[in-house]
Amino acid sequence: MQHPPVVHTDAGRVRGRWSDGCAVFLGTPYAQPPVGDLRFAAPVAREPWDGVRDATAPGATSQSGATGVTLIPEPSVEGDDVLNVNVFTPEPGPGAALPVLVYLHGGGYVSGSIASPWYRGESFARDGVVTVTVAYRVGFDGFGWVDGGASNRGVRDWLLALEWVQRNIAAFGGDANRVTLAGQSAGGGGVLTLLAMPRAQGLFRHAWCMSPTAVTVGADEARMLATAVARAAGLDSSSTHAFGTVPRARLTELIPDPLRGGLRALRAGLDGGIPNIGPTIDGELIERSTLDALAAGIGGDTPLVVGGLDDEFTMIADDLPAVIGSAPRPLLFEALGLSGARRRGYLAANDALAREGTRRLVGRFISDTTMRRDVVRAARARNAASAATWVYAFSWRSPTMHWALHCLDVPFFFDVLDAEGVSRIAGARPPGELASAYHGAAVAYVRTGAAEWTPWSWDSPARIFTDPAPSPDEESGAPYAGLLPLL
Repeated sequence: MQHPPVVHTDAGRVRGRWSDGCAVFLGTPYAQPPVGDLRFAAPVAREPWDGVRDATAPGATSQSGATGVTLIPEPSVEGDDVLNVNVFTPEPGPGAALPVLVYLHGGGYVSGSIASPWYRGESFARDGVVTVTVAYRVGFDGFGWVDGGASNRGVRDWLLALEWVQRNIAAFGGDANRVTLAGQSAGGGGVLTLLAMPRAQGLFRHAWCMSPTAVTVGADEARMLATAVARAAGLDSSSTHAFGTVPRARLTELIPDPLRGGLRALRAGLDGGIPNIGPTIDGELIERSTLDALAAGIGGDTPLVVGGLDDEFTMIADDLPAVIGSAPRPLLFEALGLSGARRRGYLAANDALAREGTRRLVGRFISDTTMRRDVVRAARARNAASAATWVYAFSWRSPTMHWALHCLDVPFFFDVLDAEGVSRIAGARPPGELASAYHGAAVAYVRTGAAEWTPWSWDSPARIFTDPAPSPDEESGAPYAGLLPLL
């Protein structure tokens, strides 16, 4: 009988379990629980424990209850020890020196759970990659402005987790000098944030960014949101003491959703790039916008793969009033904030797509404005600094959801097509060949730090992942050409 795997971390021993030929360690803490005086403070490294800590069950999550923010099944786990990691390794113990993938989950900075079956790392471990998924503070506790508290607490959690990886990953069979940082949606935004942050340089060697937003919240905007949340919570100030009296789930509930509330609210969200909470320019940890920092060459020594899906948020158009289907397109796009030459250029560039109907065109505009545009912006910023960057598009349309929509690529990236909830978004028979291609490209990149297609430039096309697989002559294209008038 195989004994449970035990690994020595710098805070103590952890005991995991075997799963599909790899050792799994769940809920291993990298910081003290952020409660009491630590709730709105920077994370503090975990104090040592005695004996062997059980790491066979998911750790506590910062999110509470059922959030429904994304299509990914992300269960909440109650508890205070929310700053933890899951580690999947084929060869626990020092000496293996395997490449490492560190993954930041998405959830709009307000939700997310590494207890999700979609974030299982067994497939990466099967392919010789040690995988670490990171839990961090989400919602107002992670990213809200609190007078007297540390700024960017969720970002500081990411940093401490990466420092934990540097100190401990060798004990799990990984090589601290071969760390790739990856993330999706808000996690993809986190990858770009860290890539552009001087403080994070050297904590990872390569980056893979899925459906990111490159928007950085301004300090004034963050303070205004904090004031609004405090007022909605019935508080008379935005201090640590005042916010500390309100449960974290309640504070997060009070954050407005920029994608809800009809055309007016949608336009306001699109004008700002959507996130109203997230990494914030605080003048200390983050001194300037992510795109400005990338263009200045910060993170330029770190190779990057970045991409998105064709229809990230096209489904939002389905919830808009029926009248948009018959509204004159120039007036409709004027209402969405696109006017003049930019509107004419966008409609001309997407003429073929427009033949599928106005709702389809509006959906693509929402997708372009929320996330797809930032794929190109990030690539363009890094191109200005001569930084190695590869761009891709995930273009396979789900037979059940009808679009190549936000989150659809995640189970293909992790190669977990049999996981709970995948059939709901990808159909009963999602294409295994596509998972092999997409997951395989990620594995190869983690191993080498170089993607298998041509680096991005204005003249070099992006890699297209779809099914059936395109021919060698068709596997690259210009899936982002239609959004160029928005840049």
